Amino acid sequence: MNSKDRLPAVAGKFYPEEPDILKQQVAGLFAGAEPKQVKYVRAIIAPHAGYMFSGSVAASAFNQIDPDAHYKRVFIIGSSHHDAFEKASLYCDGNFVMPYGVEKVDTAFCKMLVDRHPDIFTCNGNHHLEEHTIEVQLPFLHHVMKHDYSIVPILIGTATPSVCAKVASVLKHYLSSENLFIISTDFSHYPGYKDAQEIDAKTKDAILENNPKALMNTLAENISQHIPHLATSLCGWTSVLTLLYMTVGNENLKYYAVDYRNSGDSKYYGDRNRVVGYWGIAVAEHKEEKNGFSLTMEEKAMLLEISKNTLKEFCVYERIYEFEPADLPSSLHEHCGVFVSLHKNGKLRGCIGRMTSDIPLYQLVQEMTVAAACHDSRFAPVRKEELPDIDIEISVLSPLRHIDNIAEIKLGKHGIYIEDGFRSGVFLPQVATETGWSTEQFLGHCARDKAGLDWDGWKKANLYVFTATVFPEEVNK
Repeated sequence: MNSKDRLPAVAGKFYPEEPDILKQQVAGLFAGAEPKQVKYVRAIIAPHAGYMFSGSVAASAFNQIDPDAHYKRVFIIGSSHHDAFEKASLYCDGNFVMPYGVEKVDTAFCKMLVDRHPDIFTCNGNHHLEEHTIEVQLPFLHHVMKHDYSIVPILIGTATPSVCAKVASVLKHYLSSENLFIISTDFSHYPGYKDAQEIDAKTKDAILENNPKALMNTLAENISQHIPHLATSLCGWTSVLTLLYMTVGNENLKYYAVDYRNSGDSKYYGDRNRVVGYWGIAVAEHKEEKNGFSLTMEEKAMLLEISKNTLKEFCVYERIYEFEPADLPSSLHEHCGVFVSLHKNGKLRGCIGRMTSDIPLYQLVQEMTVAAACHDSRFAPVRKEELPDIDIEISVLSPLRHIDNIAEIKLGKHGIYIEDGFRSGVFLPQVATETGWSTEQFLGHCARDKAGLDWDGWKKANLYVFTATVFPEEVNK
């Protein structure tokens, strides 16, 4: 910790300041949260009130995030409750200190945004010191994520939609599988219980349209109705508007309503005459299921180069090969299964893969390359002296397709995946070609040798087929 790190402002108020009690409370909120409903989450909208009021909804929103995802940065955007200024304020001075430890801020990235866009962003750390909208999201993020990440704290100080649009024009370039966006906001403030339910439903529906104009029209309509005690129907409307400006027109992104409650539902708060509403919403990338996966020769060569460099860097220097993912074509950011096979002088030296993935293709190729070299239990780890004799084969998989009749299996074209309870086994398409097996032999060996079932165990198991784009053989032709 250094003198410029931001200390907690609302620990002991909005959430427990004792680490063990905070951990226990957050774990309890996740235990009762709505289960994961969507894949490929790019952003969530979560409330920021005291945990006794909004914690359950926040946990439901965060529960949509894949805990195994590797995020380079987590952008947390909230609207300032204390200061008004015509920009967005990034925290560039240090990290966020929390009761359980330190949340690392990507200060270099924050400073870069300010240096490049001084008309849009500021580095005034004073805006953040007493603000709770970002801070209260951090214990949920800390709980759900398994891998290291850094945060980008952004406070919206403006009430001008055109400024929100400018902020979005910069941030939308980072809305990808590499990053996660968390938008912090509560919904209606202080109407009665039934009014809150109606208002919050309308506001939620406007957000789900993925249309900034629809949201602004709905907020104006809510005001025009003169609902008793309604102070606002969306306290972080500028943050949500910024997100909508980032996503509008992107047909691959869809908004999903996850969970709703208001403070009148809290067992700690009996007053239903004046409540605050809370919605949890997820923004996920919509991916159409494909019968196959197509890569150009150039894209295959790129993946092969990434795999070769990864293998060398890890085996020689024990580090991960680094490059700029933004320079890769969009197809290499797709999410699909991959197997990486290593051969030494024509003989298998390691093979590991995953049938599905929620990380980009290029990243999964790197992970499976390292796994094939070091974690295939059939072989000792690859030594650097062996590298000149190692050939790499990559198999990019199509989505799994369930079959009821083994006549649908086309040997040489289809790989198979057998699943029976906790047991499963897989053969890539090329296994049938290399062995010359019949369909029944293909299934029997997979059931017995891969899934640990009886030879005929496939007859009672779930059967799936998939295709694979296999290279480098065809790349090198």
